[in-house]
Amino acid sequence: MRIGVDFDNTIANYDGVFHAAALEHGLIPATLGTGKNDVRDYLNGSGQKDKFTELQGYVYGSRMDLVSPYAGVTEFFERAQAAGHDVFVISHKTKTPILGPAYDMHASARAFLFIHGMLEPRLAHFEETKEGKMGRATDLKVDVFIDDLPEILEHPGFPVGARGILFDPENRWGAAKFERHLDWASISRALLG
Repeated sequence: MRIGVDFDNTIANYDGVFHAAALEHGLIPATLGTGKNDVRDYLNGSGQKDKFTELQGYVYGSRMDLVSPYAGVTEFFERAQAAGHDVFVISHKTKTPILGPAYDMHASARAFLFIHGMLEPRLAHFEETKEGKMGRATDLKVDVFIDDLPEILEHPGFPVGARGILFDPENRWGAAKFERHLDWASISRALLG
């Protein structure tokens, strides 16, 4: 089986990370909620939308040390590879931030995967656009694609015949029309037994 997996919010868990990074920069009060959306909404609501954009570049490019993998994802990669399946990370993000210092966000994500022992950096593909991401998944002939966004699974370029799996750890999508799993243990059982 050839398995494609998204990176941000599918492998990389940013819970509390944007809050910590925003506190480092003195952008938010310590009492603000710790979610990424809490930080974004606060900065947008206080006329600092560009500060949030810069914060994203800072986290994705320089502070991946604050980020942890979702529980069970490392074990999934280990089991899948040990069983002889080909696993690829296929994601989309710009290579450098739109605002702020020109961190190499692709290199930071690859280093994260390597440090956490998930796969060799050469098996991680970062594209600039959703269309590029879907093209890469098609080129790699994935049988399964796992993503946290329904819009990716219903993208017109989604690989024909591939099994789409929606990773929904916050139970945001409810009765989605896709095969949906709330955690990596469930995905592992569904794909690997």
